[in-house]
Amino acid sequence: MYHLTIHTSFAAAHNLLHYQGDCENLHGHNWKVEVTVKAEALDKSGLGIDFKILKKETKSLLGTLDHKYLNELPPFKDISPSSENIARILYEGLEKNLASYQVDIESVRVWESDNACATFTRT
Repeated sequence: MYHLTIHTSFAAAHNLLHYQGDCENLHGHNWKVEVTVKAEALDKSGLGIDFKILKKETKSLLGTLDHKYLNELPPFKDISPSSENIARILYEGLEKNLASYQVDIESVRVWESDNACATFTRT
């Protein structure tokens, strides 16, 4: 099994719903995102997936979040835009966007600070 990982980032504001503390107030993060896919086999070029494709598809999804107020976006109309929920939304979007490639999304990790992250997997 091959595991391929990319790192990228986006900036956005949010406030947590149903939270009692400072994070219930409007604030922002420079989010870091780590995407890992797995491939059982390599293509003729010796690749599980071209990093260029993985980066492009991830960047496309992040473009819908970058420099936005997350609470106003459709995926977060009824749920808190927590790191956990952002990781799941990105995971599900990448599942759809990469369905035609011979890879499976293993995990999406979203860092809201240098010391705190949430990871979403299907297992």
